[in-house]
Amino acid sequence: MSKSDKPSVNQAEIVKEWESVMPTILQPADTTRIWADESDADAIRVHILTAGHTGYSFDFKVTYVDAREVKVELTDVQQGTTHIDERGDVVQSLIDDYVRHIHECAQALQKVTNA
Repeated sequence: MSKSDKPSVNQAEIVKEWESVMPTILQPADTTRIWADESDADAIRVHILTAGHTGYSFDFKVTYVDAREVKVELTDVQQGTTHIDERGDVVQSLIDDYVRHIHECAQALQKVTNA
């Protein structure tokens, strides 16, 4: 892949943009935290805390494949402070929703990453 395919803004700028756009895509009561992946300059980390009483939290690694496309990897699911099996129907449904929201956020940021 040529260097020109990668986002033209630096990781810190991408994190800042994600921090402003991601909350507008999620449910209003869901909370998110986004930070740079220190071991991968093409990736950011996204932590989502689900609204409501379930106490689920999800961690994703989001890697830019190019300026328009991201690869999303689930790295952890917890309920409260307990790591849980992500294969249950409810959790799997939430994961699918959040992966879709992460892709939506990446699409919304094309104007920044494709500049």
